[in-house]
Amino acid sequence: MTIDRTLLGTFLPIAFLAVSPAAAKAACQRQSFEDSSYIVCDFHLATDDLRTFWRGPDDRPYATFDALADDLAAKDKTLVFAMNGGMYGDDLSPIGLYIEGSRELHPVNTATSTERPAPNFYKKPNGVFLVANGAAMVMTTEDFLKEAPSADFATQSGPMLVIDGALHPAFIPGSDSVKERNGICAPVPDRVTVAITEGGVNFHDFGRFFRDRLGCDNALFLDGGSAPGIYSPELGRDDPPAHGGYGPIIAVVE
Repeated sequence: MTIDRTLLGTFLPIAFLAVSPAAAKAACQRQSFEDSSYIVCDFHLATDDLRTFWRGPDDRPYATFDALADDLAAKDKTLVFAMNGGMYGDDLSPIGLYIEGSRELHPVNTATSTERPAPNFYKKPNGVFLVANGAAMVMTTEDFLKEAPSADFATQSGPMLVIDGALHPAFIPGSDSVKERNGICAPVPDRVTVAITEGGVNFHDFGRFFRDRLGCDNALFLDGGSAPGIYSPELGRDDPPAHGGYGPIIAVVE
């Protein structure tokens, strides 16, 4: 299982934005924040086709970015960006809510772990990223259940990195739990920002990067440890999965 166990707007499901090659080249850039480096990619829902992927035509998980790219190519489409889109089990099934093409393929997970420390997904509050009707958002799982928004694409993960402008209460300043991590937010409803670390970062610093540098009032951790991965031809990145395959994938296609 890919859960990193070391620590501790309104509609925005996991989606892939269709983007022109020129726009794709401008989408990702390297940024530094204090002593850490990141790759940050911005997509605009009005022009980019951002969606989630999990299983292919054979009903089996894509597992790799290359398999997804090949399937899209067979449909005369191009994968221009992809990222690990949330935590998953040994069978590559999502651990939490997963919606693709307005279909709920995995239900919301409200379970509480008895492990101490709890695996990251179960460090409450966790949350949901979703896209609906051209608008994206990150919200806590509790708010998602209360508001019950419709979604075209969605993925559940955890913990939340930023909640209404505050860092997750479990984050420890100066923690020595430094790992590669990726996350997502929607600074404004029509824009999605994803970030992946280049090297190890603790949760507190990662949350502050989303809040203080990227301007995100709500942000969601997607995965960590050896699990984060990115597909970006412009950056020369096509990361292979570390544990037999990826589960949910967030991608941009044209």
